[in-house]
Amino acid sequence: MTQRTTHTRVPLLAALALAAALTACGKHNDDERTAGQKLDGAISEAKQSAQETKQDAKQAMNDAENSAARAADKTTQVAGDMAITAKVNAALVADDKLKATQINVDTQAGQVTLTGQAPDAKSRERATTLASAVDGVKNVNNQLVVGKNG
Repeated sequence: MTQRTTHTRVPLLAALALAAALTACGKHNDDERTAGQKLDGAISEAKQSAQETKQDAKQAMNDAENSAARAADKTTQVAGDMAITAKVNAALVADDKLKATQINVDTQAGQVTLTGQAPDAKSRERATTLASAVDGVKNVNNQLVVGKNG
């Protein structure tokens, strides 16, 4: 009878072990999706991530383009201001009374500032007229001081 009990117990123990293993597997994996559903989810997440990366790259490109445009505008403005300064200096040097004086010309965004000395009041006004006649000059701030010798 002991032999018969052993034969009955072995399959019963095997069945219990199998049931316990299956239960453990079921508890270990709470996600009840199929492999295909998991793959679809992963693909969807990858697509979303790629779309976000694409948007980030597009935004970075737009930012870079805007920055480059601002830099180009600033460079153009500085070059224009330098050209205005050179033309105003040339006009002042061409004037008989002003060519012998030390007049500093500073230009920012088309705004010309004249500093230094003018030989007399008439020459001071002449400097404003000459500077105003240069293309691109928006305003002239004449800070010239009439010299004590004139």
